[in-house]
Amino acid sequence: MLKVTATSLNIRRGPGKRFPVEGQLSQGELIEPLDTAGWLPVELEDGTVGWVSADFLAEEPAPSPDEFDFSTKAGTVEAIKEECRKQGLGLPAQIAYVLATVEWETGGTFRPVREAYWKSEEWRRRNLRYYPYYGRGYVQLTWKENYRKYSEILGVDLVSEPDLALEPETALFILAHGFRTGAFTGKKLTDYVNEEKTDFLNARPCINALDRAGEIATLAEGWLRRLTAV
Repeated sequence: MLKVTATSLNIRRGPGKRFPVEGQLSQGELIEPLDTAGWLPVELEDGTVGWVSADFLAEEPAPSPDEFDFSTKAGTVEAIKEECRKQGLGLPAQIAYVLATVEWETGGTFRPVREAYWKSEEWRRRNLRYYPYYGRGYVQLTWKENYRKYSEILGVDLVSEPDLALEPETALFILAHGFRTGAFTGKKLTDYVNEEKTDFLNARPCINALDRAGEIATLAEGWLRRLTAV
């Protein structure tokens, strides 16, 4: 993996400044280049290939999940930031929105939680029609078909053991993957937060319609200020 060291780095159509700019990468983003010498080709989200100058890239080993301390808020925040970048949500605004969502969904604990975590298991059994496949994680993974979907993706039997969705490493992958692919609601974070716009208010349907959209947007603005502070 390589990390962008410039404030912003142009992605060009060919290997040199004479080629037109196709897009940009932000400082701190991680990329997996297709080559390792001179001007490097990188694959964009739409499958096209652009070129960036190797002068502004540095080797950055990708941390494994066990390198993060999930017992602390700071450690979990770093893990979320890294997983977002790893899964292609590398813009500071995208990371900020994911962090804000986790802060809201977990009551500020930054720990995977059960749906209605302030209630008892007996309450969930009696009141949640999709029991035992109620929400778990940094965001709420619900319904048996979604537990089955992520069982197949991760190679973990979440259907037989739904509580495995509370494992930090598992919850971390589901969090970023759901935001990136729209697996939760059909809405992707990149639909609202991308190189051209930052619409924190209307990004909430990625998780749960517009429930508490304003509060989460405010949290996201705060995270963005912290992420971009010099």
